[in-house]
Amino acid sequence: MGFLEPHVGHRRGDDEGEVTVRVLVTGAAGFIGYHVAEALLARGGEVIGVDNLNDYYDVALKEARLDALWAHTNFSFHKFNIADKEAMLPLAKTGITHIVHLAAQAGVRYSLENPYAYAESNVMGQVVMQELARATPNLAHFVYASSSSVYGGNSKIPFAVEDPVLRPISLYAATKRADELMAYTYAHLFRIPMTGLRFFTVYGPWGRPDMATYIFTKQILAGEPIKVFNHGKMKRDFTYIDDIVAGVLGALEKPPVATPGEAPCALYNLGNSQAENLMDFIAVMEKALSKKAVIDFQPLQPGDVPETFADITASTRDFGFKPVTGIEQGIPKFVEWYRGYHKA
Repeated sequence: MGFLEPHVGHRRGDDEGEVTVRVLVTGAAGFIGYHVAEALLARGGEVIGVDNLNDYYDVALKEARLDALWAHTNFSFHKFNIADKEAMLPLAKTGITHIVHLAAQAGVRYSLENPYAYAESNVMGQVVMQELARATPNLAHFVYASSSSVYGGNSKIPFAVEDPVLRPISLYAATKRADELMAYTYAHLFRIPMTGLRFFTVYGPWGRPDMATYIFTKQILAGEPIKVFNHGKMKRDFTYIDDIVAGVLGALEKPPVATPGEAPCALYNLGNSQAENLMDFIAVMEKALSKKAVIDFQPLQPGDVPETFADITASTRDFGFKPVTGIEQGIPKFVEWYRGYHKA
């Protein structure tokens, strides 16, 4: 049975029986959250969106994403901070059947400037969300965003979920690893099915302005130099947003099952499973923009890693995750969106 099919569980008024899937999506005005919410709504589910619309990047972009979601009659929204337990916990009484928790303070380098934002959103926010899950009757599944950053300086390539992740090299990575550990604890204590998804360098239309795809496009079009770190000797597992959404929904449909001695808890990589040279990525971008980049080579930045590369064996095996979009197809789609959105 697909997770968007009616199922038995929650009481609505005086009736108990078939219930429409109602998914709480945090970070609904964010890049991945917006796309996941759109996909859920397109499939006929109900979505309750939560976002605090903070100014880490352009709020107008977040509001534009929300405007698109408001076109769906089965979408509702709350402007809440996920770390605010007084605001969030009453949502447990709204008939939620699933939670997709994507809200977080993002960014490796920004964690050097504002560590408190990461402690609030990524640690306290995770605790509040897990308490909300605990208070929600018959919650089918809690899926949350982790990050490839948890692998830190691991030299074994590709990164597999079984690899030790004991040496995070940024506060952002440390908070995401903390999320995974806390999720295991709640799955163990309260038998809540918990799944963490380690995302690998997601890009695409409606993307984040602090990510390389967005920054490079803007600067190349303006004729400004682009900063390329580690003198260009970087590899990233660039993953197109449609593939990520397919992975999130696939995971959501397959909650982990408790077995003797094991909590209902799982971790998966969601990446393209192909580490691309950053300079090749830039070359594809130059072709899509019909303009050469002016490159300013820089040293490796604190908290950055030279390579990411996802082993997706587990996610392919358990819910059929198979990315289909390479950078040759994905970058032109982003550029087309960028030109339309910015009238560039």
